[in-house]
Amino acid sequence: MLPACRTADEPFAIPQFALTRSEIDAFMDELRGFHTAFRACFTRQEPRDQFFNSMVGQFSPLARKSIEPIALQVEGGKVRAMQRLVSEALWDEDAMLETYHRLVQEEMGEPDGVLILDETGFAKKGQDSVGVARQYCGAIGKVENCQVGVFAAYASRQGYALVDKRLFLPEPWFSEAYQVRRTKCKMPDEVVWQSKPQMAAAMVRDLHHAGVLPFKYIVADCLYGNSPDFWAACETCVGTVAFVATPADTRCWLQPLATTPHTYTYKGAQRTKRVAVTDTPPGTVAALAHAIPATFWYRRTVSEGTKGPITYEFARKRIRLCKEGQPTTVVWLLIKRTLGAHPQYWYYLSNAPLSAPLRLFVWLSGVRWAIEQCFEETKTELGMDHYEVRKYPGWHHHMLTCMRAHFFLWHLQIRLEKKAPALTVSQVRRLLEVVLPLKVFQAEEVLQLIAGMQQRQHRAYLSHRKRRLHELPH
Repeated sequence: MLPACRTADEPFAIPQFALTRSEIDAFMDELRGFHTAFRACFTRQEPRDQFFNSMVGQFSPLARKSIEPIALQVEGGKVRAMQRLVSEALWDEDAMLETYHRLVQEEMGEPDGVLILDETGFAKKGQDSVGVARQYCGAIGKVENCQVGVFAAYASRQGYALVDKRLFLPEPWFSEAYQVRRTKCKMPDEVVWQSKPQMAAAMVRDLHHAGVLPFKYIVADCLYGNSPDFWAACETCVGTVAFVATPADTRCWLQPLATTPHTYTYKGAQRTKRVAVTDTPPGTVAALAHAIPATFWYRRTVSEGTKGPITYEFARKRIRLCKEGQPTTVVWLLIKRTLGAHPQYWYYLSNAPLSAPLRLFVWLSGVRWAIEQCFEETKTELGMDHYEVRKYPGWHHHMLTCMRAHFFLWHLQIRLEKKAPALTVSQVRRLLEVVLPLKVFQAEEVLQLIAGMQQRQHRAYLSHRKRRLHELPH
């Protein structure tokens, strides 16, 4: 995908920028209109108003976009009311998601849209936040105390946006030892343990069944590509193509491979499977890649980056996967490598039809970048990882607010495309922040504000101290 400021015919064109102050002034009307679409998701006016204020705070220049700084900075913001909004207020989340998906479809929907699944981590201190545990945190690249969310993103030629989310809950959270924590975090009793691929599979099925967002391709990394549950979910989405990363040690045979049916009995029932008619053991996809002659590698430019073209070499083969020593599914294997004497390799599997062109695989190999951009932009621009909520509903409410705020920036970017096609999400937020209803404090107000903050902090200290003393052994 080329950046919006360039086209294939004019790769070095100077980006146009013709925005005026009047267009920036209209941003608040756009934001209020966007917010109105979700009015019916709340039964009372107070949470409805604080929901709007929380979005205003996310677009603001605040360095820390958690509840208290936002409530103190935004006109009409109230700390307690905003805390209730996120942690305790009743939202019709199903209606909000449906409305949100329809807006995404109107702005970005295309028949060959892409659904992308991935996870991201949120480093946390302490043990009281729902789902927190020592686990791998991709945001910092190591095992750390954190929460992990599994997300679905939608991408098309018009843009990209996060469209669904699940909070991963490690297995210990379902043990008897965590009963008190589950109650404090208001974790619903009907929530059961699911692996990350199972969560991703559920989102794929839900989005396909809803039928609001049109997508033809499903893209994910190795964790999901190795899951039978995830593959099964992709197979149920008739008319779609799955494209997933796979590790270098994935075993397979090159096609064609002779097989024969073998009948066996399992738990009293007769079953049939196919077994290989060959003495050749399966090899790894890495070994296969290194055996491909130079003639069958094709150099392709994936995109035009900020520093110039991004180019790789590609090869593909039809393979039959191996599971427990026996042949299973026939799929495409795409291999991507960097240029140079010591290339780095990546491997992908796809159930695309035999007629699928190489250019389709080249494009899909780079499209997962869109969900990485979603994570980066919502964290750096909107405070996605600044939250301090501990309860199960609060996590979902915060993530949904961030998803909507990020999409609204894309909404403005799409509206302004003709006059400023090179605008980034970060630049749109900078333009929006100058018209936000933010408070301007006088000296006396700042003195009162700080005094109030210190009083609240002292009350919190006394409460935590009392609880800690109570927990100490007598």
